[in-house]
Amino acid sequence: MSRLPVERRPLTVSERAVLEHIPAADFAGAYELRGQLDRTDVVALWGPGSVSVDLRVREPVRYAALPSELVPVDAHVHDQYGEYLGELLVWTDRGTCLAALEYARIADEMPESLPPTDHVLVTVR
Repeated sequence: MSRLPVERRPLTVSERAVLEHIPAADFAGAYELRGQLDRTDVVALWGPGSVSVDLRVREPVRYAALPSELVPVDAHVHDQYGEYLGELLVWTDRGTCLAALEYARIADEMPESLPPTDHVLVTVR
């Protein structure tokens, strides 16, 4: 799926909530990623109507030192009945800055919104 650039905008309430929830887990670099949220903007959608977005952190920024581009957590999404719906992935720019938020779902249809954080179970890998 090709990216759709958008006019740079601040995080929505639900994007911010998810991006606060996932790095609340205790892993190396989580503190720095949480500190980037006030300077993080959305710069692209992953497709029409997609809730997955590309992110850009404005300078000055405190860089994280993650060993990979993917934040080292499992963030599994469940519905109100406990059924597994997919997972949230947080991508970084070479392990240093927030770069993307992806909602990888198992359903054929794209979700209209990000899940509430109480439906996201986060565990450090």
